Amino acid sequence: MLDPQAQPDLTAVLARAYGLTVIALERLPVGQVTVNYRARAGDRLLFVKHYADGTDLTAEQAAVDQTRLAGQYQVPVATLRPSLEGDSVVRQGGVAVSVWEWVPGAVVQDGLNPAQQRAAGHALGRLHTAFAGHPAGAGPSARLKKWMNPDLAKLDATTGKLLGIAGERAQRDAFDEQALRTLAERRAVLPRIPDLLAGLPLLTTQVLHGDYSAVNLLFDGDELTAVLDFLPPNPFLVAYELGRIAFDPRTVVLDEDWITAGVNLVGAYLETNPHVPAADVTACARVALIQLLTSLYGVKQHYLKPGLIQDDLDQFWALRHGAATRLLDNLADVESALAQAAHDR
Repeated sequence: MLDPQAQPDLTAVLARAYGLTVIALERLPVGQVTVNYRARAGDRLLFVKHYADGTDLTAEQAAVDQTRLAGQYQVPVATLRPSLEGDSVVRQGGVAVSVWEWVPGAVVQDGLNPAQQRAAGHALGRLHTAFAGHPAGAGPSARLKKWMNPDLAKLDATTGKLLGIAGERAQRDAFDEQALRTLAERRAVLPRIPDLLAGLPLLTTQVLHGDYSAVNLLFDGDELTAVLDFLPPNPFLVAYELGRIAFDPRTVVLDEDWITAGVNLVGAYLETNPHVPAADVTACARVALIQLLTSLYGVKQHYLKPGLIQDDLDQFWALRHGAATRLLDNLADVESALAQAAHDR
């Protein structure tokens, strides 16, 4: 993480490499791989990404290229501001940055409304269309091979370890009690994962956004103003990225009509990517479910390596577990609704 005392160095790089006279530099409470700032230069607002030491800047350049490609297909994205020498990512001394035009909007924290669902679906359809022929998607997906063969013994052992830590605490707090219940429930359904995997049809892999989730979508009211934080091109399942946003844990847990909400987003996706195979559409909820069931994200950090925003991670674990439970209990109904949406396109 960037020490506040490093801000003068960052300001100096912005002046030398970008010709920016920065009046104010405000650190933003977002960002995991980067430390992010809102910069005021004259009457302009800019978004500055400061990359941590050791960041693969070649990969970051590839991610910038993905952002630009998506923008050419009418996906709303932030506009990169190149350096004076035309570089997308600049390293000077120990400081590496990229600079972007500021985009108005905010992350929706409590589930997308119907109009926002459609906006997110439309943008994802355009994005997948843009990346469908990407050269990086021509080869096999190493990530998919690993994903299709989860180490369930290791997952069971880790779940048991977390249960042991929570159960052995002399004085349990509310999260400990919740963890004991949710981890026991998760452990009980792990044997169902092989059948869920076996039920998957042959699915499409291609280059994706890489992290198309609610935290990377900016909305100004119902308008999607920017899709953020593209990852470098790496092929994976179309169904994964579609299911992950259509059946976001916030939607599944907080919206009583969550199946309709998910199908609404998928329907909008099909309007801008009408050629996606029906199998990818029908399977997207199952893929999202498998991803949730094979992840201990949040509770694992709580007991083994707490993060800087652990309270948020604790809440997200509860949401993810609740979403997994609902999806598992209602999978047949969800897949029937998705099959109908694929048929009706």
